[in-house]
Amino acid sequence: MAKYGYIGAVPTQSSSSNTGLFNMTDVFKLIEAGQWAVQNFPISYLVIAGGGGGGGFNGNLGAGGGAGAGGYRNSYASETSGGGASTETPLGVLPSTNYTVTVGAGGGASAVGSSSVFGTITTVGGGDGGDVGSGGGGSGGSGGGGGAYSDTNYNNSNAAGTANQGFAGGTGGGSGNDGGGKGGGGGGASEAGDNAKDLTNGHAGDGGDGLASSITGSSVTRAGGGGGGKNVYVAGAQGFGGAGGGGIGLNIGDNAAKNATVNTGSGGGGSNQYNASVLGGTGGSGIVILRYSNALTITIGAGLTSSTTTDGSDKITTFTAGTGSVSFA
Repeated sequence: MAKYGYIGAVPTQSSSSNTGLFNMTDVFKLIEAGQWAVQNFPISYLVIAGGGGGGGFNGNLGAGGGAGAGGYRNSYASETSGGGASTETPLGVLPSTNYTVTVGAGGGASAVGSSSVFGTITTVGGGDGGDVGSGGGGSGGSGGGGGAYSDTNYNNSNAAGTANQGFAGGTGGGSGNDGGGKGGGGGGASEAGDNAKDLTNGHAGDGGDGLASSITGSSVTRAGGGGGGKNVYVAGAQGFGGAGGGGIGLNIGDNAAKNATVNTGSGGGGSNQYNASVLGGTGGSGIVILRYSNALTITIGAGLTSSTTTDGSDKITTFTAGTGSVSFA
């Protein structure tokens, strides 16, 4: 007897694959038996966690390390993810099913950033920069740069990034007295932060560069590491922030923290001097961007700040703050 349009042996049906021609009765019976494959919608994503905060004052004379960028995961087109990883696979979502979206906050001075989330996709907040005088950088999506102690012949260690999300920070201090007053750069999505230079008139470590994505229809670079700070009593310059919004390190005469750019997931710049009121820069808040067919309709729950645009045959929804649920139909 023919079944599912076949004469003879009936193809195996399962929750992941169905073969044949089905009438509604067939469909209902297969659903009841747990053997009907529900079709999902592929959603391309860019998920960036909040960047870390730059290293700050802790009672010693020296310079703070630049902070690491938040973890960077990308499934759009052939664009790469952070840490040298290849592009990921778009997330298949089921119709009328809720998925959590969280936009991670940037870390304050000497604090790690917060994770960003889309469904099963999670990115790790950026590592904080090492504090003045005694701090190694903190690990995170990208690692923080080490802090430095002025006129001391040792390095303060950097920290590693998270595999497939970001790179490590640079070491602070350098190997000579002059280098002892400079922080390492924070890691970025596309490269590690620089080590503090140990030559006279050398500069603190620059933050690692971020990555560019065209998921919104225009190329935008995000997730750069923060630059290391420079002590006011040694020669040279502060570290510059990595491309994509990393905060610059503090230098002589700077009296305010150098924050990363919001909604880039970049790291804040390191502090510069023996001054409790001058802290490391705050990390940039993260971002979640979803790209999907304009045949779909997204429902966004309370608690999320978002906007939706159209590019060709796709819609792009960008989340810039909050946490909540989304569904598609």
